[in-house]
Amino acid sequence: MPAPADTDDFGAPLPVDARYADRVVSLNPAATEAIFAIGAHAKLVGRSRWDQYPAEVSRIPAIGDGIRPAVEAVLVAKPTLVILYATAENRAVAEALARAGVRTIALRVDRIAQFHAQLRVLGIALGVAERAAAVSDSVQRTLERVRALTRPIAERPAVVWPVWNTPPMVIGGGSYMDELLEIAGARNVFHESAQPSPTVSMEEIVARAPALVLVSARQVASFGNDQTWRALPAVRAKRFVVHDPAVTGRPSVVLGMAAVQLARVLHPTLADSLP
Repeated sequence: MPAPADTDDFGAPLPVDARYADRVVSLNPAATEAIFAIGAHAKLVGRSRWDQYPAEVSRIPAIGDGIRPAVEAVLVAKPTLVILYATAENRAVAEALARAGVRTIALRVDRIAQFHAQLRVLGIALGVAERAAAVSDSVQRTLERVRALTRPIAERPAVVWPVWNTPPMVIGGGSYMDELLEIAGARNVFHESAQPSPTVSMEEIVARAPALVLVSARQVASFGNDQTWRALPAVRAKRFVVHDPAVTGRPSVVLGMAAVQLARVLHPTLADSLP
């Protein structure tokens, strides 16, 4: 694993202990889920309205959006620590909270390594470092077990993973989803893109000749009937691989489960061997 950073994704110094952990507001859904997983959810006094996992999160008061939240609404919860989603749109929020004397940690998970780093940061900040390390190790062990099973596969199917119809947006090499495809024994035809989800042309997709199209159950009909996407032979032939975005779409403690699910649908013969 990479060495722990000493600053968050906005460049602010990270806590070295749990002195700010009495009252925590998490406006970052992936971080909120991680806080539950590492057993520190009793410290939560607020969350974003986007938080869905685990189900118990509904018991935590919803304060607002995860992007550009109303600072006044956050301060009403009297937090001693606020976890933000690290996007440029939240920098002003972090600065306003700092002026109000509230410590913030801004985190973003685009890659699997960042998920592990997030767990380390939260474990230290919330006083449960050992539990965070155990969760991190458990997820990584599952990922490595899947990787070991798919490593011998010589012919890896070429896959495109669309996330939007028009304009076409796909998973690129900057996303943890690209990493999951590699672990699960597939080849993302947009792996070389540094962006997590680049906008591309249908001509680019057709030129890369993906053998399979990875979609959710709800997307099968929309992509199958979309005249633009029907330019792709894999769509016309209905070569869809169906995944569950409730699992694969969360850069969280379900990453191991996501790799298992993808390996299962991409390589059904491995089903009995997978964790």
